[in-house]
Amino acid sequence: MQFINAKDSLVVDAIDGLLRSSGGANLARLDGYPGIKVVLRTDHRPDRVAIVAGGGSGHEPAHACFVGKRMQTAAVCGEVVASPSIDAVFAAIMAVTGKRGCLVILKNYTGDRLNFGLAVERARALGRKVEVVIVKDDIALPDSPQPRGIAGVMFVEKIAGHFAEKGADLKTVAAMARKAAEGLVSLGISLSSCTLPGIGREDRVPAGKAELGLGIHGEPGIDLVNFESARQAARLLVERLFAAAKPARAYALLVNNLGSTTPLEMNLLTNEVLASRRGAKVKLVLGPAMLVSSLDMHGFSLSLLPLTPDFEKALLSPASPLVWPPIRTHVKPRLVKLPRETNGKPIRASRNPELSALVSRACDVLMAAEGKLNALDAKVGDGDTGSTVATAARHLQTALPLMPLARLDLFFAATSEALSRSMGGSSGVLLAIFFSAASQSAAAGARWQDALSAGLAKMMAHGGAKLGDRTMIDALAPALEALPDGLDAAAKAARAGADATARMKSARAGRSSYVSSSHLVGIPDPGAEAVATMLEGLAMR
Repeated sequence: MQFINAKDSLVVDAIDGLLRSSGGANLARLDGYPGIKVVLRTDHRPDRVAIVAGGGSGHEPAHACFVGKRMQTAAVCGEVVASPSIDAVFAAIMAVTGKRGCLVILKNYTGDRLNFGLAVERARALGRKVEVVIVKDDIALPDSPQPRGIAGVMFVEKIAGHFAEKGADLKTVAAMARKAAEGLVSLGISLSSCTLPGIGREDRVPAGKAELGLGIHGEPGIDLVNFESARQAARLLVERLFAAAKPARAYALLVNNLGSTTPLEMNLLTNEVLASRRGAKVKLVLGPAMLVSSLDMHGFSLSLLPLTPDFEKALLSPASPLVWPPIRTHVKPRLVKLPRETNGKPIRASRNPELSALVSRACDVLMAAEGKLNALDAKVGDGDTGSTVATAARHLQTALPLMPLARLDLFFAATSEALSRSMGGSSGVLLAIFFSAASQSAAAGARWQDALSAGLAKMMAHGGAKLGDRTMIDALAPALEALPDGLDAAAKAARAGADATARMKSARAGRSSYVSSSHLVGIPDPGAEAVATMLEGLAMR
């Protein structure tokens, strides 16, 4: 399902929504709906070359969101993944073209070439000066006589818009745009196809695969490749792009979101590109951003433009369409030293083979349970309990040789610090409080059982949960009470407590407290299950 009224009115409704929310951004549309869907500048100076671009809808924010100073003068919008009509393109050209003429920029698709081309000829027949630049930046099919135009068109439009706003003549504007288009290379990769309104999604990308060289209209890519990681996907594109790009001292890079790739993923992918062996050649970066999408496709594309001084100046000049992220220079991450207070006092490592083996076994059990706990948490929470405890376990196991194992108070303190650094979410903080309080109690001379009980009391006081609230405490508290009788007794008590949470109709603390009681019935609390699983694993040895 999608948030639309009707497929036939989708584009018209969306454009009106864009204009209603534009806040007086000097935008308007030509009268002539629904056949003519043109968004244009109301502040365009007639003594400047006009820039007209466009294509099918479904690539938002392209095309209408890029109408503005130093970008497009008018955007012609077709139906979803369909070329605009000849009449619409002709109307746009005639509406914005003055004595200085008009540059039409289009992507290399048959429908666009034909419809834009005939509209241009009609305008020329009426005496309008019109030049055309066709963008063919896709390198997915290197031997194709007609490469497709994809997201690299953004560089061309920005460069053309810059020179037009400066007052350059049509010949100069077209020449600069054409030079940029000829140097561009782009390539995309995706983990899914897109969802076409009223039609749905074609699930053609199997698990473990990625589609390389897909088209922005949902057409299949050139190949299905194995998908291993973001690094592998990003660097696959990087190597192919640099192999195809014209040699240059520096490049501008566009990192484009194809629709539903999260900002977290996009930043990670950008890092992989810029940190790669080719990344040093990138001087300017546009994005990561959604500029030319393909509806909700889960993928990204990269575009490379060999830089010249003119191109660099044009790309860095400010532009004011509704959507245009600033182009920034590529810089390495800066590091600021941690405050001295965060380093803590150095503690000398000491040996305790029995404790080391016990903790290491507990870590092994929690790491092995990662998938099971994640699946359980997905039913009542956000699905990450297993990953959270497994990450902490891996960190703790690695740190064991450096920990003060011979003194229990120092070991508890070191465990608290390790968990606070490695274990995310509220559970990490609560367990860090637990071991910190246990450390203080042990340092004051308490037996280890009493120290752990003191830790539990502090954790409950700070966290606000108690027995019966459907949290890890429902397994941890009875386990600590039974622990003086041995691990077997503690494991049985923890299991009984964890199982009891499945019969609790509501949660009064933790992530599950936000979940309807109907979703909790019969499902144990993931935190309590983690405690029980760990103790059962230790008791089996």
